[in-house]
Amino acid sequence: MKPYLLPVAAAIATMATALPSYADSAQEALEQANLEKAVYCMEVLEVEFDLETAGRECFGDTYIQHSPHVPDGKEGVLGYFAKRFEKFPNAKMEIKRASADGDLVWIHLHFQRTPDVRGNAVIHIFRMEDGKFVEHWGVGQPVPETSVHGNSIF
Repeated sequence: MKPYLLPVAAAIATMATALPSYADSAQEALEQANLEKAVYCMEVLEVEFDLETAGRECFGDTYIQHSPHVPDGKEGVLGYFAKRFEKFPNAKMEIKRASADGDLVWIHLHFQRTPDVRGNAVIHIFRMEDGKFVEHWGVGQPVPETSVHGNSIF
């Protein structure tokens, strides 16, 4: 290699190694923003019961639902929660853990329709776009009274 090209080659090599770092930090920032927004939205929806704010700030105009008991679309999910709030005004939810990977956010929570029941352990998986929920998968199971191993469900 010609001596005058060595500084150029070194600069290119430095830039090439810096690019993945920038991409990684941008990805981490997106994941953190998605995680914070998803947790905020679950609090607005499940703790504050604020359907107006949830509809405006948390759900995309297109919302794909995979839970078989919740209607598809933003209006469908908001209508589902309106009926649930009416039927169970003392429901409560507590987030136990949450994580993000790209545009997906997982939230593991404890949901109780009434304060006197053990409730359900629920995992929501949301796909997010522009800081809003645009797709949802959910699974849950009742909180058992006992377990064969003695570990908490949470």
